[in-house]
Amino acid sequence: MHLLIYGFGPYLGFHDNVTEKIVRKLPKRRWLKKVIFPVRFHRSQFINAIKAYDPDVILGLGQCSRGRLLRIESTAINKRRNSKSEKARRIAADSSRRLSTTLKLNLGRHARSSKDAGEYVCNYSMYVILDFLKRRRLPIRYGFIHVPRGYNPRKATRILKKAMGDIGQEG
Repeated sequence: MHLLIYGFGPYLGFHDNVTEKIVRKLPKRRWLKKVIFPVRFHRSQFINAIKAYDPDVILGLGQCSRGRLLRIESTAINKRRNSKSEKARRIAADSSRRLSTTLKLNLGRHARSSKDAGEYVCNYSMYVILDFLKRRRLPIRYGFIHVPRGYNPRKATRILKKAMGDIGQEG
């Protein structure tokens, strides 16, 4: 199994991003590719990583500003906007309104499920990746977790290491 896990760098006045810290703390493994993306609406950065690494599983991490629990996102919507004041627009004019993740994650009491990844770059990355996988009919499983800004990176890393082991056992 080859796993691509990604997080994001700082954005919108935040000097750091908890997902970057988490991804960097994960141990190096031959089967694990860790990527930190800049917070930009550039489809190619996500697609190029998939093409370069050819993973069996992709797990995205994004920072959310509120909450105490990790949020397992199940749905990406075909909308994006750069700021709250900007009108939302479609990511892909010729694609579905919603796309569902394909990776089952169980993080126990540390997480809750969510069907709203917002309309910023986290949702954008989810939608772009899921749309690409669907159009190409690729059997790559994909999941996404939102991590609260103040979440302890060490704790998140422990939880994700266990989840990665569970993912590997699924096949």
